[in-house]
Amino acid sequence: MKQRHFVVAITGASGSIYALRTIEELLRSGARVSVLISDAGFAVLREECGLEWGGAAQVVQEQLRQRVGGADGSLRYFACDDLFAPIASGSSAPDAMLVVPCSMGTLSRISCGNAGNLLERAADVMLKEARPLVLVPRETPLNAIHLEHMLKLSRLGVRIVPAMPGFYHQPQSMEDLVDFVVGKVLDSVQVEHTLFRRWGGE
Repeated sequence: MKQRHFVVAITGASGSIYALRTIEELLRSGARVSVLISDAGFAVLREECGLEWGGAAQVVQEQLRQRVGGADGSLRYFACDDLFAPIASGSSAPDAMLVVPCSMGTLSRISCGNAGNLLERAADVMLKEARPLVLVPRETPLNAIHLEHMLKLSRLGVRIVPAMPGFYHQPQSMEDLVDFVVGKVLDSVQVEHTLFRRWGGE
């Protein structure tokens, strides 16, 4: 069975913990994961998770591996200015791309086809190759511009999965709330998980 390949992109919206948990669960499922982090994404990882990441791509890759795990060859980090990365081409398009969390700036640039870096180019590749693209916006309140961009992308087949935790599963911790959102993200790309109790389930 072919190993599935996912791109997870971390932008400067609040909620970087969602990305880390998503990467952990994708690796646990046996998938191969390529990670992109914007400059603002690094800043949020530092502020919210206390992760002082940075430096050359191999350094960041090792920092990631120490945090989320992953067997040899299953986790790869690409700098956002590396437009020679395989994922910049439709001939090497991954099975799906998840932007977790997705800032409104990133969302608008994807909506407008403004591919100025590898993160935006990879998303553009997903659109042109008709591959699954999942955006996890974390912003409130939403203005009309935000909503118009989301509607435009939704009509193009992009899955919009807002970071909105549910409460029907009676969460007991912050981790339970995070896992609910991550579970919904994984549902969007057909990755099995047991991160939350489903409605009506035991």
